Amino acid sequence: MANFAKLREEMVQRQIAARGLDDPKLLAAFRAVPREQFVGAEYAAYAYQDSPLPIESGQTISQPYIVALTIDAAEIKAGDKVLEVGAGSGYAAAVIGRIAGEVIAIERHDQLVGIARQRMERLGYANVRVVEGDGTLGWPEEAPFDVIVAAASGSHVPQSWIDQLKPGGRIVMPIGEPQSLQYLVKVTKQPNGSLKREELCPVRFVPLIGAEGFPG
Repeated sequence: MANFAKLREEMVQRQIAARGLDDPKLLAAFRAVPREQFVGAEYAAYAYQDSPLPIESGQTISQPYIVALTIDAAEIKAGDKVLEVGAGSGYAAAVIGRIAGEVIAIERHDQLVGIARQRMERLGYANVRVVEGDGTLGWPEEAPFDVIVAAASGSHVPQSWIDQLKPGGRIVMPIGEPQSLQYLVKVTKQPNGSLKREELCPVRFVPLIGAEGFPG
């Protein structure tokens, strides 16, 4: 039987802290969430490898470092209301939930929604809600948000997300075409409504599919 606590600590130290992401709140969140519970049993032994892994519905759980980089760039604080687009397994939402006040994680695959909801209930993440819908349209009934993060790559930042973001809020998402070079991008909404954009690093994600994304 794998010693998951030991593997988790090694992941935090080698894959996250050693790469310069050393915010104590961030590291504590990754130490608290059992990644092995967010993949199928056949992949549990590989849960702390420095790579993405397959999950249900033909999707993936992102490499731990990329999840950490996204959360760190978004500058999530205690009390923040966060929208995550592309909930997938629910792992990133669970980590964010250890830092933020409230997380709404939207997912378009019905199978993944059901599995992620069960995990949140079983593991006690009461401040994380998994909802089903077109994430490219955001979640207007719960807007505005302090932070919006996405685990799928679009050609642009959807206007609905900008509209649903508080002044001073941050969007972190990959931008680029499927099967081509993509960049993780941070967009900050200035008090006057203008946007400040920063490119962080090259990445590779599944496409963002929906009304303001790529066709399914």
